[in-house]
Amino acid sequence: MTRSADRTVPTEPGAERRGLVLVGVAIVMTGLNLRTAVGSVGPVLEEIEASLGLSSAAAGLLTTMPVLCFAVLGFAGPPLSARFRDSHVLAGGLLVMAAGLVLRSSVSSVALFFLGTVLAMTGGALGNVLLPSLVKRYFPTRTGLMIGAYGVTLGLGAAVAAVVPQQVVAAVGDDGWRWGLGLWAFLAVATALPWLAVPARRGASRGAHLAVPMRTLLRSRLAWALALFFGVQAMQAYVVIGWSAQYLRDAGLSASAAGWLLGFNTLLTIPINGVVPVLAVRQRLQRPVLAASLLAYVIAWTGLWVAPTAAPVLWMAILAIGLGSFPLALTLFGLRARSPESTAALSTFAQGVGYAIAGLGPLLVGLLRGATGDYTGMFVVVLVGVVVLGAAGWIGTSPRTIEDEIDVPASTGPRTTEVLEVAGEAPVVVREPGGASPRG
Repeated sequence: MTRSADRTVPTEPGAERRGLVLVGVAIVMTGLNLRTAVGSVGPVLEEIEASLGLSSAAAGLLTTMPVLCFAVLGFAGPPLSARFRDSHVLAGGLLVMAAGLVLRSSVSSVALFFLGTVLAMTGGALGNVLLPSLVKRYFPTRTGLMIGAYGVTLGLGAAVAAVVPQQVVAAVGDDGWRWGLGLWAFLAVATALPWLAVPARRGASRGAHLAVPMRTLLRSRLAWALALFFGVQAMQAYVVIGWSAQYLRDAGLSASAAGWLLGFNTLLTIPINGVVPVLAVRQRLQRPVLAASLLAYVIAWTGLWVAPTAAPVLWMAILAIGLGSFPLALTLFGLRARSPESTAALSTFAQGVGYAIAGLGPLLVGLLRGATGDYTGMFVVVLVGVVVLGAAGWIGTSPRTIEDEIDVPASTGPRTTEVLEVAGEAPVVVREPGGASPRG
């Protein structure tokens, strides 16, 4: 079901500029929300376990749920975007996120807590998919600037979310974890407001677009390599988010110190998120950037394993360099496809498959911790992940595009049967032989 603009953006230059400013503000504010629901759990995981009576396996599931939700809900983004305006999809996702944050911070039932967690991930999941291509649509000549801007706010939101909950616990008491998780609902509601005010963009007909059958990517070695690369780097990140603070607490640091270290790590990723894409757009620098990330992971994880309290600031700082694999992955999505439609399809495929892979990491850490009583399994998981990351990254940094491996027709014809607007870009068209379009 294709969409046509139901309301056009005013044609006056001043009005268009004001509209772009509103979109820019909404994008940057959304970046603040992308990781708050995720990052606020790790620093108070012990309090949540004690209050709700969670087992180690259940705690592992809790730290895994964000990536599973990102995988499933990320795939829901394209059909929602095809049927509704992107601004309304994001506003709705943020309001659902706010409701989930309130729910999980106010219940004592484990089932309702997990339901609230699923709802709380909605805004982040849809933002992951929609924001990059909204930047392309509204700011085609300032893509780097805008991606950098919301990347900075993403890191800032994650850093604040890593520090604040434990401070709230210290101020309020044992039940302060509820306020530490729920207060981010106010930010989500505030961010939904500018999206609701964004007018529909004046657009061209959606009748003819490049055909990028999503199933075709299943035959692309490069697409699978990028999905694996994205998945393993996300696994590293969510082990850091979900388990590093608890590990440091169990190693002898105070809860406050562990929370500050996680926040420090996240804060350092902000400039790294800005620098890595600038370097990675140059083909000759992609593999050196990859190598630096891999080396940093090995040094940091080994240091945390062998001597966690000897130099925790150093280990968490070096670990932030390793997490530069995230902006590298986002950059490669744009470099390994030739058209916006192909880029959007590749990004959706890689993030959907990748987050499903990433979800195994924190869950496995929880299971191994429960079975062995220590964190040896965690370090085995992340260090094996570094090896996989290197192999997938080597393929992903090769100077190829997915169009070199799959056939991408130049345009759609009358035999189109399904149109999906992937990540807010022009629709990705799925063609069935001999079929006629049901969408007219």
